Amino acid sequence: MTKRIYDVGEMPPLGYVPERMHAIVIRRDREGDPLTAMRHEEVPVPEIGPDEALVYVMGAGVNFNGVWAARGKPISIMNVTGDDFHIAGSDASGIVWKVGSNVKRWKVGDEVVVHCNQSCGQCPACNGFDPMACPEQKIWGYETNWGSFAQFTKVQAQQLLPRPKHLSWMDASSYGLTYFTAYRMLVDQAKIKAGDNVLVWGASGGLGIFAVQLCKVMGANAIAVVSSEAKARLAQSLGARWTINRKEYDIARRENETPAQEKHRLEETKRFGKALREMTGGRDVDVVFEHVGRETFPASVFLASRFGRIVICGATSGYNLDFDVRHLWMRQKQIIGSHFANAYEAWRANQLVIDGKIQPFLDTVWSFDETPRAHAEMAANHHMGKMAIAVGAAAEARIDEAERAQQQPYGLQENAPVL
Repeated sequence: MTKRIYDVGEMPPLGYVPERMHAIVIRRDREGDPLTAMRHEEVPVPEIGPDEALVYVMGAGVNFNGVWAARGKPISIMNVTGDDFHIAGSDASGIVWKVGSNVKRWKVGDEVVVHCNQSCGQCPACNGFDPMACPEQKIWGYETNWGSFAQFTKVQAQQLLPRPKHLSWMDASSYGLTYFTAYRMLVDQAKIKAGDNVLVWGASGGLGIFAVQLCKVMGANAIAVVSSEAKARLAQSLGARWTINRKEYDIARRENETPAQEKHRLEETKRFGKALREMTGGRDVDVVFEHVGRETFPASVFLASRFGRIVICGATSGYNLDFDVRHLWMRQKQIIGSHFANAYEAWRANQLVIDGKIQPFLDTVWSFDETPRAHAEMAANHHMGKMAIAVGAAAEARIDEAERAQQQPYGLQENAPVL
């Protein structure tokens, strides 16, 4: 017997689409901290178009863009989507539940992971250059609605990838956004090669854990920047050649620095660079893996070798960057911008997971109703690796919800860098 709506974790008959679903919803009038902005609601199941697929969500990965969506900063994402509500979530594992009339590669029942790039599929960039250059390129679950924090999600069929069979639903849901981003940054943008020294900021975070592993796969030497011994051990277990604790060096660029503070920061950055050269036998850093932004970018430019590359995909500590540009032009360094990945890159990267050469690192699995708390933890930088939400695979939630309810809410930082 079919129903109008199913409980979270209760699977409908394969291919049956109910009228309504459970979702974690953000609305404009409550944008702010994730703990208050994100609420459990019942909403209609979305309709799909001819080139789209409806996916029954088993697990949903947590990313910092969910924090941005909740806060309505740096912009209210509803100004982009044009909707009066938003369902976040840019990572998912699940089961193909319905396909559009033009979809040939996938069928109902296929087990998949979802990459988060959407493009028009019709422009010259999509057909011969790079879909990331498409004028209509968007990140699903952030710049589009119907993300993964719901029982069903609507995606373009080109976003689907085969689920690695050896991974649990939660592990499979956790890696797409950050791993595919790191893959494009290092492999196709910075073009790392065997023997390169690669400085990885935030090496125990969602991006860094994959950057470290990719360096190992490519034969490069990852220098993992971490903030604790536990995080150093994690980075080493993933293949880091060397680790360095950023807390031992006062190198963060702060707002409204005095001349004395600036001088001190530069001295500390030089000391940091000396420590790096002692590790590497006198060699400088060929590539810097950047995503922190304001606090680390001056050091990144300074530390890169002559003709070195600084590849950046984000700025969790602030977007307005200033640095001594003389170090850039006089030593002929490059700053390379990078944004997520196209479908081909995602497919190639996913194959490395299928082959067992790249492993997700899942820190915590949260229940569906704990989605706001998971984002609060991410905003406060209280995690290592990746976090996921158990949706259809509710039984895979490994943390006791009742136990966590006794804990105090995490304090939120406005621009907490993921270090």
